[in-house]
Amino acid sequence: MEYIVYEQKGSYAVITISREKALNALNSQVLDELNETLDAVNLEEVRCLILTGAGAKSFVAGADIGEMSTLTKAEGEAFGKKGNDVFRKLETFPIPVIAAVNGFALGGGCEISMSCDIRICSDNAVFGQPEVGLGITPGFGGTQRLARLVGPGMAKQMIYTARNIKADEALRIGLVNAVYTQDELMAAAEKMAAGIAKNAPIAVRNCKKAINDGLDADMDEAIVIEEKLFGDCFESYDQKEGMAAFLEKRKVEKFLNK
Repeated sequence: MEYIVYEQKGSYAVITISREKALNALNSQVLDELNETLDAVNLEEVRCLILTGAGAKSFVAGADIGEMSTLTKAEGEAFGKKGNDVFRKLETFPIPVIAAVNGFALGGGCEISMSCDIRICSDNAVFGQPEVGLGITPGFGGTQRLARLVGPGMAKQMIYTARNIKADEALRIGLVNAVYTQDELMAAAEKMAAGIAKNAPIAVRNCKKAINDGLDADMDEAIVIEEKLFGDCFESYDQKEGMAAFLEKRKVEKFLNK
């Protein structure tokens, strides 16, 4: 891999987009490498992922404008599909993904952060969808996920005006869960990942699927989705161990992901 660094740290792992000279901008190669990296994650061992960018200035500054500038209509659609396919894989990945946004998260950078389950950022982070200032729409899910996360009115304002927002405003509108200093960000992300990884992994996965699938359904359908995933947990060793430990007033020995 030239632009993606993958590091497993016990029960969680860190994916770093490392194209620092280009502020970690997403080109076709970065997207392909990220796709391959996700395919290679050992889901028997890894229970949570952290996604971040290399350096102190940028998470992902956007999609590569140099690559996009000469695309035809068909090529533009294909590039959008490539990004959307990878981001959707990230969004529906079986285990939780935390975006540790360490600087610029513009265009494709904002979009990839929104494909993660949880977003936390450093105090120098900047979010935005500047595409209309370049003559295009957001192409990697920005028009869809931003409206779902912060509401249609705020999403339309950000997208139509192409105005960037800083970390404190991102927190205020609910785009991120928390803001940390630059020095504290990765430690906070790793602490959260480790905390998630300690819990019953089948249950955590089922919770992610229940939330994601339920948001795309009406309430009656969503409740059925939850019921089935709730029931599935009762086939697991982890449920038996977790409840036995509670009843016996002891700590869980170990969740085994089975």
